[in-house]
Amino acid sequence: QVMLAESGGDSVQAGGSLRLTCAASGYTYDPYCVGWFRQAPGKPREGVATLFTYDSKTTYADSVTGRFTVSRDSYNNMNYLNMTNLEPGDTAMYFCAATEAGTSRNCSFVTYDYKYWGQGTQVTVPS
Repeated sequence: QVMLAESGGDSVQAGGSLRLTCAASGYTYDPYCVGWFRQAPGKPREGVATLFTYDSKTTYADSVTGRFTVSRDSYNNMNYLNMTNLEPGDTAMYFCAATEAGTSRNCSFVTYDYKYWGQGTQVTVPS
């Protein structure tokens, strides 16, 4: 059974940085897509970054390009979202997700494309 567990969320001042961690277990299929999503109160869940495990190709939402970086430690099955220059608009619950993929084109920002989800970790950037 695939399990994903996020950690690292916190309250941080605007301009600060955080690193979120997604620990994956039970995954027997490779390659796959890792997606990072966030959901603010009253808003739909939106994708912010993806990574394709075969070649570590990444994609980013326009709102986070240049500020967020997604990476992976394949040996330890850990995925990371490094966030810098945080803004109040980044306040949300952050989720990691994963799904089997044949190519990086399968790594989308569409929530229903992902089969496995973590429980989320809260990031708060006070205004």
